[in-house]
Amino acid sequence: MRAFVTGGTGFIGGNLVRMLLADGYRVCALARLNSDQQNLAGLPLEIVTGDLDDPQQLAQQLEGCDVVFHVAALYSLWQHDAAAIYRANVTGTENLLAAALRACVKRFIHTSSVAALGVPPAGTLGTEATTTTLAELVSDYKKSKYLAEQAALKAARAGLDVVIVNPSTPIGAYDVKPTPTGEIVLRFLQNRMPAYVHTGLNLIDVADVARGHILAWQKGRRGERYILGNRNLTLKEMLDMLAAITGKPAPRFAVPHALPLAVAFIDEMILARWFGKTPQVSLASVQMSRKAMWYDASKAVRELGLPQTPIEAALEKAVNWFRMNGYV
Repeated sequence: MRAFVTGGTGFIGGNLVRMLLADGYRVCALARLNSDQQNLAGLPLEIVTGDLDDPQQLAQQLEGCDVVFHVAALYSLWQHDAAAIYRANVTGTENLLAAALRACVKRFIHTSSVAALGVPPAGTLGTEATTTTLAELVSDYKKSKYLAEQAALKAARAGLDVVIVNPSTPIGAYDVKPTPTGEIVLRFLQNRMPAYVHTGLNLIDVADVARGHILAWQKGRRGERYILGNRNLTLKEMLDMLAAITGKPAPRFAVPHALPLAVAFIDEMILARWFGKTPQVSLASVQMSRKAMWYDASKAVRELGLPQTPIEAALEKAVNWFRMNGYV
């Protein structure tokens, strides 16, 4: 089998590429010219230089591929990145879907996000049936993932065999950037987290997310979406796990959301906008943390056989990878 992967230089994509190769797939990875390709270094795959701007060129690159794993996305919560976010995540997805239709690939696995489902009401778990509107979503990133998922569903109605996966919050190895969750782990390891806020998230081993993509290709139902998640935790519970793994003390005090919200406003709306300084805290990230983002992944477990690796093991993988690769 020949698999075409976008986003292979990133966190989920890097893990997916490795798993596909281990399973015996021939892998073709799309990468932009001059992009950071350290996550693909030394791997026995074909790297195709290009981007998601040209559907005709993409169709030529997809020739002979059995399955497309569209993992690439621009993740940013900064308001000044809005135009680039929509171009990459929405227009880029539309271009790749059109190319896949033209190239007659057997199946298209679209990597969405639980962000596209919205935040479930307090006291409930989000499922694949959870609905939201564009207006309800916080941040251009979430809005772009919602619109990209709608494009994937439209392509499915037009005849493309599309399966959608919605990862929750992956954690583990090869988090080169790192992701916002990886940044929490790093801050903890670097003793830069004196306090925390009350919030909740659904964590999953990134290796299980990669396996979930392959299972969706093998077992998923056309036009369906599957939440790739595992365990719902508060941020405090996650930090306590990190303390048990590392021997470092977990922060003991919670701060009200008003404090980081004020810091984010000054950081993004004043220092970044008027003085050109790189912001450290985004308004969107603080607004998102005000509600627990908890989800139910039982559909993917039941229909796909999604693995459920203990989160303690996934956090330990992340800690060890950051340490071994000079981040700490």
